[in-house]
Amino acid sequence: MSAVLEPVSAPPAASDASRLLSGALLDAIGSRAAAYDLENQFFSEDLRDLHEANFLRASVPVEFGGLGLSLPQLLREQARLASRAPSTALALNMHLYWVGAALHLYRRGDTSAQWILEEAGAGKVFAAGHGEPGNDLGLAWSSVKATPLPDGGYRFDGRKIFTSLAPAWDWLGIHGIDDTDPQAPKIVHAFIRRDSGGHRTVKTWDALGLRATRSDDTWLEGAITPRERVIRVLPAGIPDDPFVDGILGAVLPGLGAVYYGIAKRAFDVAVESAKQRSSPAIGGKTYAYKPLTQQAVAQAAIELASIEALVERAAERWWTGYGDDERWIAHLLAAKQHAVDGALRVVNLALKIAGAASLSRNNELERLYRDVRAGAFHPPNADAAHEVIGQAWLGVLGKV
Repeated sequence: MSAVLEPVSAPPAASDASRLLSGALLDAIGSRAAAYDLENQFFSEDLRDLHEANFLRASVPVEFGGLGLSLPQLLREQARLASRAPSTALALNMHLYWVGAALHLYRRGDTSAQWILEEAGAGKVFAAGHGEPGNDLGLAWSSVKATPLPDGGYRFDGRKIFTSLAPAWDWLGIHGIDDTDPQAPKIVHAFIRRDSGGHRTVKTWDALGLRATRSDDTWLEGAITPRERVIRVLPAGIPDDPFVDGILGAVLPGLGAVYYGIAKRAFDVAVESAKQRSSPAIGGKTYAYKPLTQQAVAQAAIELASIEALVERAAERWWTGYGDDERWIAHLLAAKQHAVDGALRVVNLALKIAGAASLSRNNELERLYRDVRAGAFHPPNADAAHEVIGQAWLGVLGKV
């Protein structure tokens, strides 16, 4: 992967992000989350409302029909959405990171992915077809076969897993391996249209948490990508390309924002609970007066503040350019890893603060307790993230 990002000039003033998702909209979305979870249904109504609110094209440049939000502005809205509907926010992060990858190139004068911005600005939904069973090398390898065609396009065959937005995508970004030359295999990054054929969705998603994402399996069975929708053909192995860098610069802070939103909501619900329920042990006062409750709230508040600060800092530095800091990937991974780990700690503390009532399926904290656990499984997982962070700081990244 590229080691250095050059600073870029500031973009034109963007829309005020605080006005994008209204309180009324978030309340409506929040009111549907429990039923989506219970019934294992896709968030169709949320998607409709968020389309109308221009959330899906929030970071698309104005010249392509978007709102022109910066990455830090977008992340604040993602966190607010996640605080009311984690599944909705997480699934849409898969759309937003394709926009972010294309935007990363466009801001640097590379128009090879400009069509993604145009399609997103026109209201099309993008999804990610990167997950594969048994592939712990991520974008460095693939179990999906990419067969080159005479006209420069590719045919894809194989299985993808965790395809969030499975019922709704218009474009699916995928990668596969072209091993026609076994001595020099290549990773092909491309997109397929829903109406192009050669693919099918298998409804496998019945998970512990984040159920409304409908992250079903996708089988590619002769899916054809024309030459103009092949974004990159790279040597197999650790990718060194600005487009892949752009994916990481969008998806990692986005994940951090989602899990911060989950943790913030759990904290708010737990604190309100402590202010309401009383304890005979302290003369009928509320749990807010109990020292151990105060301690747990303080621990959670400190954790939340650190998550927010690190995600904000990483996003701001990515947006403005890391300059000659070759450890940019370590900073992004650190923000994501701290967010998912810290969010888990906050939610666990929230259940401790709220007490046994949080175990009820009718209690929002029970759902948040399940949702937050998915953070451990977003690639790169904790082991891989710590390896890359350590290698970057030791100066041996790409040399081991």
